[in-house]
Amino acid sequence: MSDELDTDGIAAALFASVSLLVRRIRQVPTAGGLAMPERQALSQLDRGGPATSSELARQAQITAQAMGATLGALQARGLVERRPDPEDGRRVILTVTDAGLQELRNKRNARAELLSRALSGTFTPAELEQLAAAAPLLERLAQNI
Repeated sequence: MSDELDTDGIAAALFASVSLLVRRIRQVPTAGGLAMPERQALSQLDRGGPATSSELARQAQITAQAMGATLGALQARGLVERRPDPEDGRRVILTVTDAGLQELRNKRNARAELLSRALSGTFTPAELEQLAAAAPLLERLAQNI
């Protein structure tokens, strides 16, 4: 391999291919009925732990009103729970319920099955090995951004 790899070219190719993959996966409907904003809010709470509505809105870069509507719908379905902040009784902390975690698992499993079907019979064993080797590298790349 060359000592002078074109990192700009590699970055552009990775960005284009990963973006296309993510867009295609998101376009295919899966069972569960979670809208994208709902899934994103649940995922943020799952990854980051309990948070306020305004914290979630900032992270998602949406208005507090839009996040409030999303969280209201999730709460009505029993997927998130609101509790008073133990440190500041004026604030409300949101957490994912067990039902919310199950919805996320179902959605993730459906998307993993979608990928598995796309991989089966389409790629050679050598290509599958390359993709398996690339997965941890892509995760490490994401963690370094």
